[in-house]
Amino acid sequence: MKAAVLHAKNDIRYEDIDTPIISPDEVLIEVRATGICGSDIPRVLGDAAHYYPIVLGHELAGVIADVGEKVSNVEKGDRVTAAPLLPCHKCIDCQLGHFSQCRYYKFIGSSVFGSWAQYVKVPARNIIKLPDNVSFEEGAFFEPSTVALHGIFNADFRPGFGAAVLGVGTIGQLTVQWLRILGAAHITAFDVDEAKLAKSKDMGADVCINTSEDDFKDEISKITEEGGIDYVFETAGVTFTQRLSLDIAANKGTVCFIGTPAADLTLSPPIFEKILRKELKLTGSWMSYSAPFPGKEWMLTADALARKVLKCETMIHKKFALSDVNDAFDLYRGHIPIDGKILLIN
Repeated sequence: MKAAVLHAKNDIRYEDIDTPIISPDEVLIEVRATGICGSDIPRVLGDAAHYYPIVLGHELAGVIADVGEKVSNVEKGDRVTAAPLLPCHKCIDCQLGHFSQCRYYKFIGSSVFGSWAQYVKVPARNIIKLPDNVSFEEGAFFEPSTVALHGIFNADFRPGFGAAVLGVGTIGQLTVQWLRILGAAHITAFDVDEAKLAKSKDMGADVCINTSEDDFKDEISKITEEGGIDYVFETAGVTFTQRLSLDIAANKGTVCFIGTPAADLTLSPPIFEKILRKELKLTGSWMSYSAPFPGKEWMLTADALARKVLKCETMIHKKFALSDVNDAFDLYRGHIPIDGKILLIN
């Protein structure tokens, strides 16, 4: 089969490799659409890959091409997506349904070969069937959608309250959409990219604040003087928004860190004291799983896409053929502004 194989830093090649051989409880998916995740960028352009050669990719949708002899939940020809986490299902965290905390997990497209290929093998228990009216392109958004929703669940979000999303890349825009679906009274979006903010407005944000503008602190002052925001979701993983999260949160508010940090975070005493004085609740969010595996996040995403209340196709920045994977990465190499998801299409 053909695959985009990462051989070394910034060395990705479209070439022939062996088609995966499935075990009795696995299925083989013919990949039709697969996304480039933000976590894939440092794996390709930096030193974050676990080993070489590796086939990356964990946001996927396609068609079942073959099934193992013990598989009964799907058939050849079914249109599907797949949860990329491979937990051990045996440790204490897995037994408690805390699959994201499994200390023995593997991950498709990271520690095992992924979906930037014609075919990928997946345990049958990881499969979610696509509703008939959901496209393969939408199916490639399942995984990032569930990441956003998992963070909202971890924050114990309640409808009728205000929320903020700091950083409106793919995860941030999906967080905005889910907050709107789940009944947030008011949503404020923060970013430095005007195009992303405009898109988040279309996704359901009530107010958009560009933190690169000179007067953005005036907007922040209005928010904090009005009492702050009850639920704050940080999705960018940068120190500025991490600190800002604590600043804009309301007294007794909840701050959820979803974005993976990219640098050390130092909090000055006045900023740290906000956690104490406001009696903030701080929580993290890692991946997107709950019991029964893979979890309600995945089932609710399927339902929301089927009902067309979650809109993903407008979040696509550009599509490339898998064979043109290097053209896709030229956008990142050239630091070209990207205001949505890059998809690789078979």
